[in-house]
Amino acid sequence: MKLIIVTGLSGSGKSVALNTLEDSGYYCIDNMPFFLLDYFLRESCRQQDTYPKVAVGVDSRNHVDVGRKFPFLLERISSLNIDCSILFLRADLHVLMNRFRETRRKHPLASDTVTLSDAIEQEQLLMEPVAGYADFVIDTTHMNVHQVRQVVRDRIEEGGSHVCVVKLESFGFKHGLPRDADFVFDARCLPNPYWQKNLREETGRDQGVRKFLDASAEVQQLVKDIHGFLARWLPLFKKENRRYLNVSVGCTGGQHRSVYIIEKLARLLEQESCDILVRHRELT
Repeated sequence: MKLIIVTGLSGSGKSVALNTLEDSGYYCIDNMPFFLLDYFLRESCRQQDTYPKVAVGVDSRNHVDVGRKFPFLLERISSLNIDCSILFLRADLHVLMNRFRETRRKHPLASDTVTLSDAIEQEQLLMEPVAGYADFVIDTTHMNVHQVRQVVRDRIEEGGSHVCVVKLESFGFKHGLPRDADFVFDARCLPNPYWQKNLREETGRDQGVRKFLDASAEVQQLVKDIHGFLARWLPLFKKENRRYLNVSVGCTGGQHRSVYIIEKLARLLEQESCDILVRHRELT
């Protein structure tokens, strides 16, 4: 039986993830108490023809039990020989607050004496231990509903193949670091096309910017160094059955240098038969 545990912060897109999994053929249950989950999993294993793929939502509505009981839940799943993956969704505090205000939904930990911001911070503390067990972490801060669905679909397909997929992402430091990054490289030391008036409105995918950066020895050396680092260490991550690796390159605005470098790295790694996903955070 294939099991995906969907967990994370309220408002980060867990319901969207469960709906996406249901559309992909998973039998989905949200907010199941821990004391019922063990029975459900045992019965599902006995009826694998009926429940070959199952997704379960686990979140802070279990309150203090989440962090304390989660390791025991994983031990139980292992004893049942269930193929299990854990998907954890998160987003920044201000984004979560805006989402609750826009939808007018009540946060599960909010009350007459607990404000929305306090409830979100309390939930972050409750769920942080769970995040450490996650196979996949999705930060939806800069994503809309459609992008969340697409990322979840991508993770499902990758998870089933046991292939280490490398996500290459460009970003702008002035907009904050990607929270799901495994490796972050800084390209702000490189010549900046922004200061060329004819290139200011272009991106690292446009011919003018590419030509400008192609001519820089420093840019080519950084591309070479990052590629060498990844070529050296990726095989070891694959050996450890790592399914997903997030590599981010940032510049000031995330429009020129980081985009150019990510595109170059993608072409180099694809030549080495790596499974690559490319995302330009500030261009979407």
